[in-house]
Amino acid sequence: MITIRKNQISVMNIQYGYYPLEKFLDDAVMAEVNHIELWGAAPHFHLEDMTYKDVCHIRHQIERRGLDLVCYTPEQCIYPINLAGETQAQRTRSLQFFEDNLRAASELGTNKMLVTTGWGYMDDSNKEEAWKYAREGLMSLGDMAADYHMTLALEVLRRDESNLVYNLSTLKKMMDELNHPNIGAMIDTIPMALAGEHPEDYLNTFGERLVHVHFIDGAPRGHLAWGDGCLDMKDYLEEFSRYSYNGFLSLEITDGRYRMEPTASILQSVKRLYDVLI
Repeated sequence: MITIRKNQISVMNIQYGYYPLEKFLDDAVMAEVNHIELWGAAPHFHLEDMTYKDVCHIRHQIERRGLDLVCYTPEQCIYPINLAGETQAQRTRSLQFFEDNLRAASELGTNKMLVTTGWGYMDDSNKEEAWKYAREGLMSLGDMAADYHMTLALEVLRRDESNLVYNLSTLKKMMDELNHPNIGAMIDTIPMALAGEHPEDYLNTFGERLVHVHFIDGAPRGHLAWGDGCLDMKDYLEEFSRYSYNGFLSLEITDGRYRMEPTASILQSVKRLYDVLI
């Protein structure tokens, strides 16, 4: 039985990179979704190019439409950001990046920000050091998040994106070592499926420490609109329901096929979800 509610669905702006942010916000309203996740990157929200007034303007744009920002996700996979970087300069820059974005997230009115560990070299030649650097950076950010009454959502990446946290066992190891009240676990259905795992694996392990989910279709790769891949949406929703998951399922649709007509990807996904949700 599916008990996940419609008001647990969130939509994200990442596939709207060739359009104004306002179009994404208007499309969220049109799709009858009350919650959004903001991808922090140009042209919508690249903090390095913004003033405090600009941040306040984005918050006003969201709130005047009656939307609720449930998570802020600064771009951290394709930019030169890596908490586990080999050099002190890269780690310092990366930590500063997250600290600045955490402050911005608070000003935006959300209580959650997505973070990742970064990565070591894929030949594992510096894996132990990279793991230590990632843990130290995340612990520092967790302490800062506590000061701002925020929660950090630590996301699992694909194995080709990181050799640190890329499946359930590595996420659990990092979460156990951090053991920080302001850092929660997070899954993305694509890395999860590629690892041969299911939502119930994470729900059984983390319980209420699972604080956020990127919920998208895949083949199994690719962050696709629901219906364009092969993942079992209903089965996943039943698993979330069995464990009484009460967080958000956010549509992080990133595949390039949607960039020219992003509206359809949201409308299609939301309709498929709303047809089975209460």
